[in-house]
Amino acid sequence: MIKARPGRIRSAMRHFLDSEAAGGLMLMAVAALAIVAANSPLSEAYFALFAAHIGPLSLQHWVNDALMALFFLMVGLEIKREMLDGQLSSWGRRLLPGVAAAGGMAVPALIYTAFNYADPVAMRGWAIPSATDIAFALGVLSLLGPRVPASLKVFLAALAIIDDLGAVVIIALFYSEGIVLPALAGAAMVLALLFILNRMNVRSLLPYLLLGAVLWFLVLRSGVHATIAGVLLALTIPIKLTPGKPEASPTDSPLHRLEHVLQKPVAFIIVPIFGFANAGVSFSGVSAGVLLEPLTLGVALGLLLGKMVGVFGSSFLMIRFRLVSLPAGASWMQMFGVSVLCGIGFTMSLFTGLLAFDAYPALQAEVKFGILAGSILSGALGYTLLRIAPREERARSPAAARV
Repeated sequence: MIKARPGRIRSAMRHFLDSEAAGGLMLMAVAALAIVAANSPLSEAYFALFAAHIGPLSLQHWVNDALMALFFLMVGLEIKREMLDGQLSSWGRRLLPGVAAAGGMAVPALIYTAFNYADPVAMRGWAIPSATDIAFALGVLSLLGPRVPASLKVFLAALAIIDDLGAVVIIALFYSEGIVLPALAGAAMVLALLFILNRMNVRSLLPYLLLGAVLWFLVLRSGVHATIAGVLLALTIPIKLTPGKPEASPTDSPLHRLEHVLQKPVAFIIVPIFGFANAGVSFSGVSAGVLLEPLTLGVALGLLLGKMVGVFGSSFLMIRFRLVSLPAGASWMQMFGVSVLCGIGFTMSLFTGLLAFDAYPALQAEVKFGILAGSILSGALGYTLLRIAPREERARSPAAARV
C-alpha cells in the first residue's frame, strides 16, 4: 500500500488550509462589496456589466462556465490528491468525514423538500443547501486561531472535499439538460485521449491543458454543464507516488505542479470574481415577506439546521458506536460548532441555484436571500460556539487522531 510521510502530508494540508482560509476572508469582503454595489447608485452599471455579451456568452456566463471550470479543476485535483496521497487515502480516514458529508447533504435536502414539495419548479433547487463552502468556513475558523484544534480543521477540509465531490455528481446527473450526443461523443473521445496520455506517463502539462480546453468546449456544447470538464481533466493528470517513500520532489508530479499553480489564482481571483458576479442581490422593492417564502426558508433552514443536524448527528452516531473517534484534542461542543459552520454554503450553493433556476430570475433572488441568511447565521453561530467552547484537555490515544 502506498504511504506518504505524515510530516509531508501535514505540511501540504497546512498550506492548503492557510490559502483556503485567506481566500475565504477575501471572499467575505467581495460578497459584501457585491451587495453594496447592487444597492447603490452603481447598481445599474453593476448588473449591466455582467449582462454584457462577449462573443457568444454574457460576461456572467463566461465567469460561471469558463472561470469556474478552473475552480472545478482545482477541486478535482484536490479530491484526487487527497484520495491517493492525503487525508482521504485510507478507508479509516474517509469514514468520519465521509459519513458526516453524506448526512450533511441528505438532511438539508430533506428540509428544503419539506418546504417546497408542492411546487415542481421550486423543487429544482433541492440540492442548493447541500453544499459547504470550504473557503468561507475555513476563513471563519482562521479568525479563532489556536482555539480550534488542527484535527478539526483537517476534518472540515476533508468533509468539504467529499461534499464537493457529491456536488459535482449532483450537477452532472440533475442539472444537465438537452444532451447533444455528437458533442458528448466528441468529449468522450478527448477524455479517452487524456487517459492514454496518462497511461503513457506523459509528464508535460501542456498536452493535457490543450486537450482540456477542447474537452471544455465539447462539454459546453453537449448540454452537460461545462464545469464538469474541469473535474474530468483533473482525473487524468498524473500524480507521482513512490511505494515505501514520499515523492522525491513535488515538482516531479504534474498534479502537484498544476495544483500549486492554480491554488492562489483560484482562491484570490477566480472565486472572488464569481462571488462578486453572483452575490449581488438588490433589496429594491423587496419586502420582508420574501424571507418567509418557502424557497427562501428551505434554503436558509436547510443550511442552518440541515447541516447542523446532518453533520453533527451522523458524526455523533459514528463516534458513540465506536466506529471512529472524536478528532484529537476536540471537545463535543467544538465538534458541534464546526458542524454549524458547515452551513456556510455560499459558493457552491450559489452555483447550484443559478443552474436550478437559470430561467427564473425572480426565484434566483429568493435563493440568494436564503443563501445569505443561512450562511451568515451559520457563520455567526458557529463562530460563537467555537469561541466559547471549552477545549479538550485530557490526553487522547493515537486512535483518536484519526479523522
